[in-house]
Amino acid sequence: MAKSALRYTPAGIPVAELSLRHEGAVSEAGIERQLGFEFPAIAVGPVAVALDREPLGKALDVAGFIAPKSRRSSRLIVHITEYASSERN
Repeated sequence: MAKSALRYTPAGIPVAELSLRHEGAVSEAGIERQLGFEFPAIAVGPVAVALDREPLGKALDVAGFIAPKSRRSSRLIVHITEYASSERN
């Protein structure tokens, strides 16, 4: 995980922008495929403050939704609405 400094909107809402890494395996057409990729993510409010306290490199399970980065963008970003420490190393 990489993260930028916690910032605040003009309304005072905390925002954390992160780059997360996923590593795992999936089965496709009966063949196991290894995956490893980075993706952009954002968290807002109390989740942003909590994520800002997490150490870099810690394994996390995240939940949320995928949406365009902005109204006029076709780039997608994961919006984290909740997370937990993962048992994986």
